[in-house]
Amino acid sequence: MRALLASPLAFLIGWSLGALGGGGSILAVPVLVFAAGQEPAAATSTSLLLVAVTAAVALVPHARAHHVRARDGIVFALTGIPATLLGGRLAHDLDPDVLLLGFAPVMVAAGVTMLRSHAGPSTHPPRRALPRPLLVAVVGSGVGLLTGTFGVGGGFVVVPALVLVLGLPMADAVGTSLLVIVLNSLVALTTRLHADSIDWRVVVPFLTAAMLGVAVGTHLTRHTPDARLRRAFAWLLLAVAGFTAVRAGVGLIDA
Repeated sequence: MRALLASPLAFLIGWSLGALGGGGSILAVPVLVFAAGQEPAAATSTSLLLVAVTAAVALVPHARAHHVRARDGIVFALTGIPATLLGGRLAHDLDPDVLLLGFAPVMVAAGVTMLRSHAGPSTHPPRRALPRPLLVAVVGSGVGLLTGTFGVGGGFVVVPALVLVLGLPMADAVGTSLLVIVLNSLVALTTRLHADSIDWRVVVPFLTAAMLGVAVGTHLTRHTPDARLRRAFAWLLLAVAGFTAVRAGVGLIDA
C-alpha cells in the first residue's frame, strides 16, 4: 500500500527521462527508499529496472525523430561496462547509509552542473588534450562506475559528455543518452538481479506512473524552453540531495 501511494512520484522519473534524457535514477533511489520504504540495496536494483524500461520507452520518439546516434551510444556504453560491474560489486560491501550519503554529492553535482549550463552547452567541443577514443573510454568508465555503485543510469553525466567529448548537438545527445542509460542499467542490473531482489508490487505501480511521465515529458520538451526545464529540475535535485544526506547522516549517527 505504501508503494502504491508513493507511485505518483515515479511520474517525475518518467518526466525527467522524457524531457531531459536523464535523471531517472537520481530521483528513483530516494523515492524508493524514503517514500516506498525499500532498503537502499533493494532500491538501487529496483531503480535500475525502472529506469531501463522507462528509458527504452522514452528512446522510441527520439529515435523516430532521428536524434539517436546508435554507434556513438553503443561505443560509449561498452567502455563503461567493466567499471559498471566493478561498481556493482563495491555496492555489496558498502553500508546502506554510507551508500546513500555518497549518493547525495552525485545529486548536488548534477544540480549545480545543470544550473551552470542552463543556457545549454555549446555544440562545438573545445580542444582536447587526449585523443577522442581515450576520452570516450575515460568518460564512459566514469559513468559506468556511477551506474554500478549507486544504481544511477548516468544521464545527467552522459548528456554533457556526449556534447563536450563527442561534439553531438544537444538534441542528439539527449536521445543518445537514453540508449546509453538503457545499456548501462541492464548491465548493472545483472550484478544485482536475483530471485528476491525485485519487488514487483513496487515495480508495477511505479512503472505505470513513469510511463505517464514519459509521455508528458516528451510533450513538454517540445513546448517549454530548455533552460526553464533545467533550472526547475536542478533545484529539485538539490532539495532531494539535502534530504537524502540528512536522512543518511541520522542513520549513521544512530548506528
